[in-house]
Amino acid sequence: MLAVEALEAAYGVSQVLFGVTFRVDAGEVVTLLGRNGMGKTTTVRAIMGILRPKSGTVRFDGRMLAGLPSYRVARAGLGLVPEGRQIFPNLTVRENLVATAANRGARPDPWTLAKVFALFPRLAERRANLGNQLSGGEQQMLAIARALMTNPRLLILDEATEGLAPLIRADIYRSIEKMKAAGLAILVIDKDVKALTRIADRHFVLEKGRVVWSGTSAELAADEGVQHRYLGV
Repeated sequence: MLAVEALEAAYGVSQVLFGVTFRVDAGEVVTLLGRNGMGKTTTVRAIMGILRPKSGTVRFDGRMLAGLPSYRVARAGLGLVPEGRQIFPNLTVRENLVATAANRGARPDPWTLAKVFALFPRLAERRANLGNQLSGGEQQMLAIARALMTNPRLLILDEATEGLAPLIRADIYRSIEKMKAAGLAILVIDKDVKALTRIADRHFVLEKGRVVWSGTSAELAADEGVQHRYLGV
């Protein structure tokens, strides 16, 4: 579904990505792992058209995305839950959800208000509250639900549980499992290796802008050397 090949990106003269290559197949959960500053968010920004790559390719179902503006990448079927959530603080929960809702792919069973409220019951309870009246965990749920309302074929979660309480993190991971069960392909950037090896199918580890390891959840769980060397656990 998503194929990233030899991706290179920079901020001005400072190059961050060096030949990053990975893929996400239909219905898979795939992770990008690594310590802070290793290029994970830059990879997401390059995929989504927020940062123009220096070279390399990004294809989605065979269609070239590299170099397209962000709105065209989103219309192609990619949904982003950005680092920092970036919800609309002065809109209600419901308004946040319907503001960008779409079903451009004419899915027969699209994500709707009812479905996202069933996935995140807290949002149903808070539907009339403004975004800035929500807790951090509720804002993260809203950011995920807002992306789902665009009915993406691939969802990208950048630091989906960063700074959240353990119980809220568990809720987010359960929601990822439910989205996977519904057939949604998901790319996750996060740090909880134990939770991610339970949920994800494959993993790619970044070190200084390069993919230095890739493998299945079973392989990552068994390789303590990789965990200690690249993930700091």
